[in-house]
Amino acid sequence: MPNPVIETSDISKVYRMGTEEIHALQSVTITIQRGEYVAFMGPSGSGKSTLMNIVGCLDTPSSGSYILNGKNVSNMTDNQLADVRNREIGFVFQSFNLLPRATALDNVALPLIYAGYGKSERQEKAREALRSVGLAERALHKPNELSGGQRQRVAIARALVNDPSIILADEPTGALDSKTSHEIMDLFEALYVKGNTIIMVTHEEDIARYAHRVVRLRDGLIESDLINQDVASHQDLIGK
Repeated sequence: MPNPVIETSDISKVYRMGTEEIHALQSVTITIQRGEYVAFMGPSGSGKSTLMNIVGCLDTPSSGSYILNGKNVSNMTDNQLADVRNREIGFVFQSFNLLPRATALDNVALPLIYAGYGKSERQEKAREALRSVGLAERALHKPNELSGGQRQRVAIARALVNDPSIILADEPTGALDSKTSHEIMDLFEALYVKGNTIIMVTHEEDIARYAHRVVRLRDGLIESDLINQDVASHQDLIGK
């Protein structure tokens, strides 16, 4: 039974720079089911970042509709979008976006403050999220006391702590070396296997191979939308 978490219908995004109009997205229609692992790919200027911003409720389309987890978010106000972001979406960024003076535990607990949880419950949930990414013993360390890979794990724990509908990862390995990148991608795979819906934006082919579906954009249009056969056959082998 299909269970879409994301449904866009003919969404377009036009930016105006002086007298010039830039069509960043043109009539993009895409459906992502709960539990999918999808990569958005494309060269610079393809529209992948604009699509990510709309899917992540950081921006709204100029036209068309976007249904997130059954709610039409296309025409929401900034305050309404902020509320939806906090409840529905866990963000993982290339630059980690951690508070430098706060511990790993406090960084992970941050979204729970906005969600209205009390301190003891925030700490309990944050510890559990850190445990899920293998960093329980680093809870009281600050970002400058952690490696790049550990910092990204803290960021992933923060994305998970609110039990969001989707995890949105923007170039999540861009600041990491090759070995650490693959360790982080293995973690995303484990989260996917647990049932998380993951959407990743990347320009790196070897990172996109981890996703189970790859949507390629060019000039604001979807160029292709394909199941990753390498991953599919690998999953078939695991299942047998």
